Amino acid sequence: MEKKIALVTGASRGIGAAIAQKLVELGFYVLGTATSDSGAEAISVSLAESGQGYKLDVSSEESVKAFFASLKSEDKLPLVVVNNAGITDDGLALRMKGDQWQKVIDTNLTGAFRVTQASFRAMTKARWGRVVNVSSVVAQAGNPGQANYCGAKAGLEGMSRSLAKELANRNITINCVAPGFIASDMTDALNEQQKDAILSQIPMGRMGDAQEVAAVVGFLCSEEASYVTGQVMQVNGGMYMS
Repeated sequence: MEKKIALVTGASRGIGAAIAQKLVELGFYVLGTATSDSGAEAISVSLAESGQGYKLDVSSEESVKAFFASLKSEDKLPLVVVNNAGITDDGLALRMKGDQWQKVIDTNLTGAFRVTQASFRAMTKARWGRVVNVSSVVAQAGNPGQANYCGAKAGLEGMSRSLAKELANRNITINCVAPGFIASDMTDALNEQQKDAILSQIPMGRMGDAQEVAAVVGFLCSEEASYVTGQVMQVNGGMYMS
């Protein structure tokens, strides 16, 4: 059987890299994207014969259109899409500049919509598809200094529910995974006091692992999740319970 193609944006490191590897394990041919040529090359090396890296700026409509035109010409349009690409640009709302707000919205919300919308034609033709949007615990819990990021992620969850209703009759599921604090290069750089402050908010008393997030994404992309749509799966160690 020919492998289904999966697309993972922001796949060069962290959660995105773990998701790409999980989908390879599940038998998908994985297309991973990064914002730089070096990042795309690193993805290609990591995925080896099981996938390929590409450069993509999801905040640019022209970049997304060109990317999907290229995939169509290569006969590599995905039936599984994981929107993981995202950025932060934190600041208190009182002093937040317009471009701080807009670039986070453009990448984390509008970018995810662009990629998802561009994928629907192939999915509807196949009458099968999976979209998983990577949200965040702060979409529902909130976080001071991240009005732009929280707004984008909350919008992502609302968008996912709407799209889930639109595409359900085509056997296309749309879900979100909302990670809490996940161990990464960024958290490794925190001092002990900062780490203790974070851990005090987590009932399980530890940070999550990227593979734990990837496992939930893998389930949502599988046949076992064929009756799950419009949901937000929390992976946060009990930090926020909905």
